[in-house]
Amino acid sequence: MPDTPDTAALSDDQIAAQHDLLGLIGCGQLFAFETLAKDCALSKTMTPKAELGQLACQEFAGFQAVSARLSAVGADPETVIGAYVPTLTEFHRKTAPRDLLEGLMKVYVGDGISADFAREIANYVDLETQEFIREVLGNRDQTEFVVPYIQQSLREDPGSAGRLALWGRRLMGEALAQAQRVAADRPDLARLVVGSPAAGGAGLVEFAQMLARLTEAHSERMQRLGLAP
Repeated sequence: MPDTPDTAALSDDQIAAQHDLLGLIGCGQLFAFETLAKDCALSKTMTPKAELGQLACQEFAGFQAVSARLSAVGADPETVIGAYVPTLTEFHRKTAPRDLLEGLMKVYVGDGISADFAREIANYVDLETQEFIREVLGNRDQTEFVVPYIQQSLREDPGSAGRLALWGRRLMGEALAQAQRVAADRPDLARLVVGSPAAGGAGLVEFAQMLARLTEAHSERMQRLGLAP
């Protein structure tokens, strides 16, 4: 775990990187709200429809909180958050679910990967911003309703396991590709992720370990669902 930087000691590059990280989180939440609302329409029963609707509301509230935070620190939310719209549009185009099961897996697996990544990077921002990010991301336990739903679906249709396992691998691959595109497009954020530890970044060694932790967490989620990673 890195030493948490003092807000007053942050360089302009570090401040820009923190704004970029907040923008990425805020844009992710806005897109999650949109996709969750669409998933609601895929459900024909009340329980998953209501759970997805509640998650959509929480994601939009998180987006609003990030927007307010950016405004409070003197950044323009539309510019900072809007910078990620093209990248996330492409990601969600490539990972559009074909049915409710794929949509639920995207909620549990895909959003889990994104939240894990943001929490990892939050270790390299000042304590106040770190606490804000963890509060906005919240507790991912609210997605646990997906687990028994998928498990029951697999019992009813064991033949769907292969398709869903492949879908899980695709979500992981696209999420990692998205992270690489973001790093290429946002150099300040890239320095926070892979920059020298002496400059407040994670560094290449820690970044490799971070990716290993993300992959391990993904495998654990897939196993919980009853699917091979």
